[in-house]
Amino acid sequence: MPDNNIIEKELSMGTVQIADEVVSIIVSTAASEVEGVAKHQKDRTDTIVEFFGRKNQSKGVKVEVNGSDASAEIELIVKFGYNISEVAYEVQKRVKEALETMAGLNVISVNVNVVGIMVEKPKTENKTEK
Repeated sequence: MPDNNIIEKELSMGTVQIADEVVSIIVSTAASEVEGVAKHQKDRTDTIVEFFGRKNQSKGVKVEVNGSDASAEIELIVKFGYNISEVAYEVQKRVKEALETMAGLNVISVNVNVVGIMVEKPKTENKTEK
């Protein structure tokens, strides 16, 4: 019997196993590619947020896989000035598409929790006067 943390599919040449961590990274990467997404929450109890990165690529993402069905939940911070509903919808769409295409999963739900807004500081020019 396969481990609960691994998706296993029987193919004509053998089996393919996809770890939940890989599914989480697919979710995280797809979400990060949406315009207007600034960051995601590292941990529900942690107030520090960080950009998507190799080491913590699946943080702020919860994935539940049951056979070939999958549900995902992701916490995002949206850039100020973007329509939150439109950004969240685009994240849902892209995550669903990525999971279906890359992992062959039937996506039941993609829940997006917008936990903050990021206001970018204006860039200041370094001027030196003579």
